[in-house]
Amino acid sequence: MFRCGIAYPRCRWIVPLLLLFAIIFDIIAIAATSGWVEDEDARSHYANMWSQCRGRNNEWGCKTLMEFPWAQAVAALMIIGLIILVIAFIISCIALCRTVNIGLLPVIGALLILVFILQVIALIIYPVKFQDLIYEGHYYFNWAYGFGWGATILTLGCAILFCCLPRYEDELTGMAKVKYLYSSD
Repeated sequence: MFRCGIAYPRCRWIVPLLLLFAIIFDIIAIAATSGWVEDEDARSHYANMWSQCRGRNNEWGCKTLMEFPWAQAVAALMIIGLIILVIAFIISCIALCRTVNIGLLPVIGALLILVFILQVIALIIYPVKFQDLIYEGHYYFNWAYGFGWGATILTLGCAILFCCLPRYEDELTGMAKVKYLYSSD
């Protein structure tokens, strides 16, 4: 027989796992020492969320970006988003991994929407202000900045799932009647 739909009991384990990946991606983006921005030439200028460095070969001069209010705002928004994401992950493990607590799912969805908003604001402020401050040619946004966007997109997807899952309480708990696409009767 063909079974129609997704296996909801597996969602109980997959959605918290996706949140764990979002946390890992956020930590990589925040802790990266290079990889947010680099110039297109011979890598004579690069920056991360915390500092920017100029130079060539082994002679690099680094300056902190934390003297600028926009950089402080980006760091604060990313860190606050990460903290809320960790809290949402812990609550999701409590709500889905032991027993299904449907009442917590919209709360987790709301927390994840808040994380999404905070991180989108941070990830838009950074390139705009960086290019206003230090525009000397063409710059590329690299892997660590991409991990920040990856975490943000995963967060949005999980928020949508957590907002939709309360409709499928019976499917999540395994109490729903199996629906078949084709029956041989």
